[in-house]
Amino acid sequence: MSGEKTYLAIVNPAAGGGRARKLLAPALERLRAAGVAIDIAETKSAGDATGIARDAYRSGRRRFIAVGGDGTSYEVVNGLFPEALEGERPLLGFLPLGTGNSFLRDFSERGGEHAMASLIAEKSQPCDVLRLRHRAGVLHYINLLSLGFPADVATLRARRFSAQGELGYIISIFLGLSRLERRPFPVRVDSESEFDRRPCLFLTFNNSKFTGGTMMIAPKADVNSGMIEYVRWGPIGRLGLIRNLPRLYDGTHIEHPLAERKAVRHVEFNLESPVDVMIDGEVLTLHCEQLDVMPGALNVAA
Repeated sequence: MSGEKTYLAIVNPAAGGGRARKLLAPALERLRAAGVAIDIAETKSAGDATGIARDAYRSGRRRFIAVGGDGTSYEVVNGLFPEALEGERPLLGFLPLGTGNSFLRDFSERGGEHAMASLIAEKSQPCDVLRLRHRAGVLHYINLLSLGFPADVATLRARRFSAQGELGYIISIFLGLSRLERRPFPVRVDSESEFDRRPCLFLTFNNSKFTGGTMMIAPKADVNSGMIEYVRWGPIGRLGLIRNLPRLYDGTHIEHPLAERKAVRHVEFNLESPVDVMIDGEVLTLHCEQLDVMPGALNVAA
């Protein structure tokens, strides 16, 4: 086993259209020159980061760096948990080389620069981990889970327009607007007696503020509050959504008459069937059942 201070950098070389591999060498040189000890493990296909992180934690590793975007971080977190709940709290750093990392925006707009500075300074803080139980298993995340419009847009982009980059995201937004659905996702939070079955544009269950790079979907979220920031936007019309889209980027959408937010500890779902969700940038189809928070279960270098 490498020394206790050595990080295992789990690298997704395909991140950012392959830019991560090109940017990795100078980033590693800078970190190592500053005294940060790093070993490297590269992924070859989707899901590899989860297996690498799990095996490394079991072998005694406690320091990790996710090299890639939100998806790489998501996979690493799911390799560390639930294993880490029974052992020493792991430390996770980030190198968003060639791609975005929405989670890091809670701490700085400097992205990779801030991430490297935090690793060099050994700056870290506790971070909650959210646990989603669904009919086929359990998932963990540190950014957000969304149902409805954001998930619909992300699903369109992932399945039809992923090769078009940012343009694909814009196309997906407009297609989402053209087929806008307002539907119920029955949920019950904390001690509420009834499930909320009102139609809505979207529901999000957040640990951090940002998604999609710069969209501040949960402006009041705090990564170590011990709470889930629940944001709901009711059945706004197409024209109203177009007019209010900019408010999703500065967080003022929660002031809209059809919007609401609350900090909760537990969520129950009563879905009739699986639905498309976006979880830390990944698109999945899940039959969600329960959501809760594990306060301070992870340390993050940020």
